[in-house]
Amino acid sequence: MGGSVKDVKSKGEVDAVVGGGSPVILHFWASWCEASKHMDQLFTHLSTDFPKAHFLRVEAEEQPEISEAYSVSAVPFFVFFKDGKTFDTLEGADPSSLANKVAKIAGSINPGEAASPASLGMAAGSAVLEAVKELAKENDSSKEKNLVQPGLSGPLKKRLQQLVDSHPVFLFMKGTPEEPKCKFSRKVVDVLKEEKVKFGSFDVMSDSELREGLKKFSNWPTFPQLYCKGELLGGCDIAVAMHENGELREVFKDQGIGTTDEAKEKESGDAKGGMSESTNLSTTLSSRLESLINSNAVMLFMKGKPDEPKCGFSRKVVEILQQESVPFDSFDILSDEEVRQGLKVYSNWSSYPQLYIKGDLIGGSDIVLEMQKSGELQKTLREKGILPAETIQDRLKRLIASSLVMLFMKGTPDVPRCGFSSRVVDALRQEGLSFGFFDILSDDDVRQGLKVYSNWPTFPQLYYKSELIGGHDIVMELKNNGELKSTLSE
Repeated sequence: MGGSVKDVKSKGEVDAVVGGGSPVILHFWASWCEASKHMDQLFTHLSTDFPKAHFLRVEAEEQPEISEAYSVSAVPFFVFFKDGKTFDTLEGADPSSLANKVAKIAGSINPGEAASPASLGMAAGSAVLEAVKELAKENDSSKEKNLVQPGLSGPLKKRLQQLVDSHPVFLFMKGTPEEPKCKFSRKVVDVLKEEKVKFGSFDVMSDSELREGLKKFSNWPTFPQLYCKGELLGGCDIAVAMHENGELREVFKDQGIGTTDEAKEKESGDAKGGMSESTNLSTTLSSRLESLINSNAVMLFMKGKPDEPKCGFSRKVVEILQQESVPFDSFDILSDEEVRQGLKVYSNWSSYPQLYIKGDLIGGSDIVLEMQKSGELQKTLREKGILPAETIQDRLKRLIASSLVMLFMKGTPDVPRCGFSSRVVDALRQEGLSFGFFDILSDDDVRQGLKVYSNWPTFPQLYYKSELIGGHDIVMELKNNGELKSTLSE
């Protein structure tokens, strides 16, 4: 103990330390995994802040006996021991959760309260922030470079980015600034009001798809989430700590965000879709727009009518809905100038057409088209009960066909979670091949279903034109024989 990390080489070493009864944190990592490296830096800092606990490290693939004993299938992976027994586990790169779980077994924090960086000590506090920043960079890189983001569609990413960029300071929270639905969201609202900055907000309780998608988009698992000029600052604990030490004010100043002399911000208006922004719409018009939006489960505001569209973008959305056999109603915004102008403000969307499903804005023609191509539109329609539920067979076929070359792997190409997946990614990139991917660790239904569907029990699995090529060994053999590129280009 005493602020150091010990590398262990056998199950016996682990058992001996755990048997002593002191708190023990065991980190399974891999040298090729960048996420592991970032988390290991935080792990080392935490060992300094919690000297009464034992911090052990295992290179997962070099020590299969230990890895198998704790059912490790991906890295980074953490096991927490207390009083000689397994207390908890953590899979994946989640700096905030690691700090909190360590504090729960090795320190004293109030049950249910997250450990803020300030309360963790000087070493771990800054390390949590740094780890979050580094992992966020990798997450951004992954989103830019890959064709398919597991669990996060192109249209959803675009919508999230539009929200993040819509205001210099933006808060994803539970509830609205006037009526926060959790104490952590209320704390951040209070902080921003004390800082006297104007901010936009989105109620994550109003949109479950966006709420879950944002966790992947930001690589941050909880809410609220505070952004400044498109960059994630953190959650409640980090915002409060930065406010208390003056760092938040400096960030706003550095980013050219001015303050207001008014102590009470004008953050009125609980717009549909979660946007909290003054709309200046009359109650009568707002009520009318809401009634129109909800007049049908699928509602399209367009130029013209379905049988006589007055613009190419409206025609395209009509064609997509018809191709998907979706029953829908429409409203010709050219026939009513008040609705045409009012809806732009109401929805915070400046162009037409606008498609709504069960009262939620989906987007315009470009987003609807992207959603159709990715399969996200059918998924949304099924989840909302507009179309019959998709079977696992249908979903697997859709995923496999989503890219000409499709890789089902553990992790992502930029942050692989097993050596076999990492080597297949390297082989494809060395051949200059573009490919889509799906992280099977993100969805157990896909993970287990694909084994049966393909009659192939392991991962990674590589497909070309919806046909299975094989796993790691076959891909490497094709590459070594100089046949990989030609096989995937026929």
